[in-house]
Amino acid sequence: QVQLAESGGGLVQAGGSLRLSCAASGRTFSTNPMGWFRQVPGKEREVVAAVSSANANTYYADSVKGRFTISRDNAKNTVYLQMNSLKPEDTAVYYCAARRLNSFTAVSDGRRYDYWGQGTQVTVSS
Repeated sequence: QVQLAESGGGLVQAGGSLRLSCAASGRTFSTNPMGWFRQVPGKEREVVAAVSSANANTYYADSVKGRFTISRDNAKNTVYLQMNSLKPEDTAVYYCAARRLNSFTAVSDGRRYDYWGQGTQVTVSS
C-alpha cells in the first residue's frame, strides 16, 4: 500500500522558515514527479512546487518563487519543501503528491497526481 507521510508543519512567525518532508512508502517514486500543494478552507487547492525525478526540473507557483525550494532524495524516497521568508498568506494545509506517470507536463494540475498524503498544517503569524 502506497503512503505519503508529511511532516515538519507548525506555527512560525512571519519571516521565519520551515522545512516540510514527505516520506513515501509502498513503492519507489525515484522516476516519478512529485509535488507540494496547499489548501485553505473555502478555497481551491493550489500547487506550490513540483520536482522531476532527478531534481532536473522544478516548477514553482509565482507566489512562492524565490522563497521556497523543492528537492528530493531518491535514496530516501523523500521530497522536501524548504520554506523561507514565510508570510501569513502561506498559512494552509500542505499536501505532498506523487504521479504514477513519469511525465513533467501539467505539473500544476492536481488531477494529474495519483497519490496524496494526509497533509500538514502550516500557520504563519503576523
